[in-house]
Amino acid sequence: MNSEPTPDRILQTGLGFWPSKTLLSAIELGLFTELARGARSLGELQALLGLHDRGARDFFDTLVALGFLERKDGHYANTVETGLFLDRAKPSYIGGILEMANSRLYGFWGGLTEALETGLPQNEVKSGGPGLFETIYSDPARLEGFLAAMTGISHGSNIAIARQFPFADYATFADVGTAQGDLAAQIALANPHLRGVGFDLPEVGPIFEEYVAGVGVAGRVEFVSGSFFDRELPKADVILMGHILHDWDLPVKKMLIEKAYAAVPAGGALVVYESIIDDDRSKNAFGLMMSLNMLIETPGGFDFTGADCEGWMKAAGFQSTRVEHLVGPDSMVIGIKAT
Repeated sequence: MNSEPTPDRILQTGLGFWPSKTLLSAIELGLFTELARGARSLGELQALLGLHDRGARDFFDTLVALGFLERKDGHYANTVETGLFLDRAKPSYIGGILEMANSRLYGFWGGLTEALETGLPQNEVKSGGPGLFETIYSDPARLEGFLAAMTGISHGSNIAIARQFPFADYATFADVGTAQGDLAAQIALANPHLRGVGFDLPEVGPIFEEYVAGVGVAGRVEFVSGSFFDRELPKADVILMGHILHDWDLPVKKMLIEKAYAAVPAGGALVVYESIIDDDRSKNAFGLMMSLNMLIETPGGFDFTGADCEGWMKAAGFQSTRVEHLVGPDSMVIGIKAT
């Protein structure tokens, strides 16, 4: 017998901003970092976080009901997951991207309907301000937070690429749009024979150098400054672009792939990784919503399928291409230059 339809999924999704904002506010307040020091009572947490009596108990108990906190004998504590991934003091912290979601994306997504109707960004540009990257790169503190957010969302895939791609066949690599440098660092850690560079705008240099030094690979990974609009890409056996192509319109995407083709030798490789949309465009909801995020944040950016990217690579001259899943919604598209 067929079950009767219910509105549960519609309501859960339509009101999905309720649990989302509850979690984002908890991260903003530093709740999980505070609880990493030990369980706390309601009164202790109220005092530590500066919360009013009226909403505090409901707030913490909502986080219990959502599975983000545990409560025992009147004391609240992190779960295994929130203690590992949402404690700012741990290297496993992924909250940077969620902090950015809270401070930037949560408000801008309120303009999605307008973006769909006009095709125009809904961020600072809407009120006459500078674009996404001009805004971020103009403020050192904001830039550092953005780069940390990129590390948080990419760290798992960076480790997967470092272990999964056949780097044993190559000697050098260049990470284009390197941000904090986590992809370059993970590749160097997993492949001691490699030497590499991280390529990004000059403002990123000090942040990159501090990060790779902290990881212990500064001797084998160096920073090269520049804009991929103004100069050729660094020469290397393998060029990598992580969460870069989706920022731009199709002509820029093709230009960057062509520059990568020129930068690698015969037999060299280009690795593009993103939240690659499945070719049927019906399964990777995260990748599809990331493309909507590019609609909101950029003048022409969009996410794409593996088949799309393979087509652009072959048009640029790469002889063979393939798509490999990494972790979660992320996959990499690999193009190999003919020998």
